[in-house]
Amino acid sequence: MESLDPAIRTVWRIKLLLWTLLVLIPVVFYEVTHLFAPDRWLPPGSLLGLVLVGGGVMIWWLPRLRYRYWRYALGPEELVLERGVLVRVRTIVPLRRVQHLDIAQDLIEREFGLARIVLHTAGTRHSAVVLPGLRQEQAEVLRDEIKRYLLEETL
Repeated sequence: MESLDPAIRTVWRIKLLLWTLLVLIPVVFYEVTHLFAPDRWLPPGSLLGLVLVGGGVMIWWLPRLRYRYWRYALGPEELVLERGVLVRVRTIVPLRRVQHLDIAQDLIEREFGLARIVLHTAGTRHSAVVLPGLRQEQAEVLRDEIKRYLLEETL
């Protein structure tokens, strides 16, 4: 099985940093507005410190663990995805069930030259399967291989 591009760790770190900052804004507001409150239930700065330490640990370790356990393989008739830090998930996508597929990038992924393939399958539950962390060229090659299989299958 193949692993994702190592640059995905940096992309995940940046996204986690943005989420941490989003959580940090109300915490800083709370700390400032309750700085001298007599009914304060935590010492000043403790909630802020907890968010900073927790966010820092998550930013440092979570992308490493996610990267270590993300694998994929394109077989002759299926795409196999393995992922999960605490709960391991193995997804097998039969290529004959693929309705269409996309190559998607957000702003951060585009900056690092990464893309993700989104396979839309027949069915309603979990009908979109995402394979992140591929180089743009690698994603296009994988898309073309899946497309070739779909064209051969219909003939």
